[in-house]
Amino acid sequence: MEQQRQSYGLFVRPQGLNDAHSPYDWYKKMRKDSPVAFDPVRNCWDVFLHEDVQMVLQDYKRFSSNRNGVIPSLLDLDPPTHRRYRNIVSQAFTPKAIQALAPRITSVTHELLAAIQGKGEIDIVKDIAYPLPVIVIAEMLGVPGKDRAKFKEWSNVLVSGTQSLAPEEMTKLLEEQRKATLELYSYFQEIVSQRKLEPKNDLVSTLLAAEVDGEKLNMEELLSFCLVLLVAGNETTTNLVTNTMLTLFEHPDALEELYENPALIPSAIEEALRYRSPVHAMNRFVTEDIELKGMHLKKGQEVMAWIGSANRDEAVFERPNVFNIHRTSNNHISFGSGAHFCLGSQLARLEAKICITEMLKAFPNMELDTQKELQLVPSAFVYGYKALPVIVGLGEKVK
Repeated sequence: MEQQRQSYGLFVRPQGLNDAHSPYDWYKKMRKDSPVAFDPVRNCWDVFLHEDVQMVLQDYKRFSSNRNGVIPSLLDLDPPTHRRYRNIVSQAFTPKAIQALAPRITSVTHELLAAIQGKGEIDIVKDIAYPLPVIVIAEMLGVPGKDRAKFKEWSNVLVSGTQSLAPEEMTKLLEEQRKATLELYSYFQEIVSQRKLEPKNDLVSTLLAAEVDGEKLNMEELLSFCLVLLVAGNETTTNLVTNTMLTLFEHPDALEELYENPALIPSAIEEALRYRSPVHAMNRFVTEDIELKGMHLKKGQEVMAWIGSANRDEAVFERPNVFNIHRTSNNHISFGSGAHFCLGSQLARLEAKICITEMLKAFPNMELDTQKELQLVPSAFVYGYKALPVIVGLGEKVK
């Protein structure tokens, strides 16, 4: 068996990112000075331009997703194996299936908002943006409510990163992630075994029954998909809602427009996906020696495709550092590109749309609590905040 590839790029924040006031300052500098750069500390290549990031994500023949992990997942596979796997699981993510979740997403959102009505200050992350997708994903998978806290713990560990390559820190991080993965694997194995005996109206039962050309998912494939769904479904939506609301607080005119015309909310979400992407980078591995922007990438080397930078590329977006909810050309790649385009993108969009729509209805007056410092989630590839404290007023909106 091939040795598992070490993903330093995916889990260690580059020094340039740590030193910069904002990640976007670093991205802009790198797009101009070093659009393809090798980091000897992290032992990987960083790619910053939209055209190159998109190419790395799409060209699976030269840039492989295969990490040779202990437990392979949908994210680690290349076509044609990936295509077979995705064709099966996508049966549970049709537009009709996603839209059917809208009433329940709305109901959960109302419950969460009702629990914080009357408070003078709320934390959008803790009170709304985190619990909503966790509850939805847990219910989709048939997970009991009492176990949702475990979901968050596991998810936090699996997306965590470090600023150091010190052996003891890397060993600790990798061991924590391995432990969380195995715990998740064991947890879902029990649920899958139960559904084999007694199918229910949930996603696990649907996936057990789904097949393409007479082929079904094996136990390992099904378990790994449950793991991916937990992390991707949780982190992406939580950060999408949080990042969108933070950006709106920073742009009060845009927020006012949404209060007056909620039909603009989907457009605002798309612009927030570009402007402050919930996922800032994904990694791939070079399958053959290639040249990119005059740089020579060697077979086996890791490449980090910086989505957060691509979405601010001056060559693609007009005034990329301006948040414009009326932007008509928005070719962002926040949900990836190519074979690994995010399967749950429409679910994330739907959850964000419902959540933000209902939040604006519930709270006619909202503003960011600027007295409290915002802290980013400690990750090299996920971009979100630990908390988003907001002061809410009661009654009608004051014009």
